[in-house]
Amino acid sequence: MTDFTAELEDRLLRYCAIDSQSDEDSPTSPSTPEQLVLARLLVQELHDMGAADVRLTEYGVVLATIPGTAPGPTIGFLAHMDTAPQFNATGVKPRVIRGYNGGPITFPDDPALVLSPEVSPALASHIGHDIVTASGTTLLGADDKSGIAILMTAARRMLTEPLARRAPVRLAFTPDEEIGRGVDPRLPADLAADFAYTFDGGAPGEIEWECFSADNAQITITGVSAHPGYAKGRMVNALTLAGKLIAALPAAQTPEQTEGREGFLHLYSLEGSAARAELRFILRDFDTAALATRGEMLRALAAAIVATEPRAAVTVQIRPEYRNMREKLEQDPRPLERAESAARRLGLSPRRLSIRGGTDGSRLTELGLPCPNLFTGMQEIHGPLEWVSLQDMALATELCLTLVQEVAD
Repeated sequence: MTDFTAELEDRLLRYCAIDSQSDEDSPTSPSTPEQLVLARLLVQELHDMGAADVRLTEYGVVLATIPGTAPGPTIGFLAHMDTAPQFNATGVKPRVIRGYNGGPITFPDDPALVLSPEVSPALASHIGHDIVTASGTTLLGADDKSGIAILMTAARRMLTEPLARRAPVRLAFTPDEEIGRGVDPRLPADLAADFAYTFDGGAPGEIEWECFSADNAQITITGVSAHPGYAKGRMVNALTLAGKLIAALPAAQTPEQTEGREGFLHLYSLEGSAARAELRFILRDFDTAALATRGEMLRALAAAIVATEPRAAVTVQIRPEYRNMREKLEQDPRPLERAESAARRLGLSPRRLSIRGGTDGSRLTELGLPCPNLFTGMQEIHGPLEWVSLQDMALATELCLTLVQEVAD
């Protein structure tokens, strides 16, 4: 196998240093201008390496073609440019721990923070690997800049060292995946692939083919504002009503109380004042029909508030995000079978997994483009302990290259 680790390290560290965090409150897409900084860099690098049809779409997706050397279906590869908004992503300082020795990893910008096999069990199987982390006060952004580095490295290899047989490849780097806006309805047609894969997964050998069905919900409670000194019989405190709604939520159906194939209802934001309160939820279930019942429960709780306090106004908005991709991949399992075959050619033991989340592939599959999710090596994502192995990323690069041969054979 070719040693891709040096190139992967260079790309990952450069990409992670760019703040490309998405913003759910932004009405634009991409939701932040910083994502376009990374997008324009990728456009330039793709031009420089000789990719064809390179462009940045008006909806913020970088597209490119790697021409095939043999007839066959066109394969799409995707990774997303944004990083998660749940934790600080400004001023990322990536660093490499070479030849990890199995002990605790400390962080220069937060000495109290410790990454170890006890905290992250996957580390125990990575002794001798080169581990990339941030400095302690930010996430790393390997989700999904590891995927970007993998695909850019594979693209450079295909263009400068042509394989004997290679299927045509279409690349797409998307914005706003972390806030559920990564797939514009125009993307499937613009990508023009027969099937695709996101590189946005975890451990080597994992092939994620099932995900949550997902909705986003927003409840807005409008109360009646009054001077607190003269509020009796006048004020309707929106925050008090929000507290009653929260207290009525089923405690056993939260993320911290569920696992495996159990769905959940997650209150992730509460903002407001006595006059107006806004609650935001994500609703998740592997069964799309069961997902609908979670939305109905929120509507019922909102109606109960109005019944007890008719002077309040309560609105519930539920927005679909994506659906369980297994529903479509069971109908056409060929992308899964090709990925499994390519993994076996690399000596890996492929494993079909469910993901308690979603990817751009979830939405693409729903729109008719089959798109399972493949590994990059990222671990402990969305927080300061995030890490990735350069050797795992190299395996993912080999998987990408093997897939384009697999499809052409």
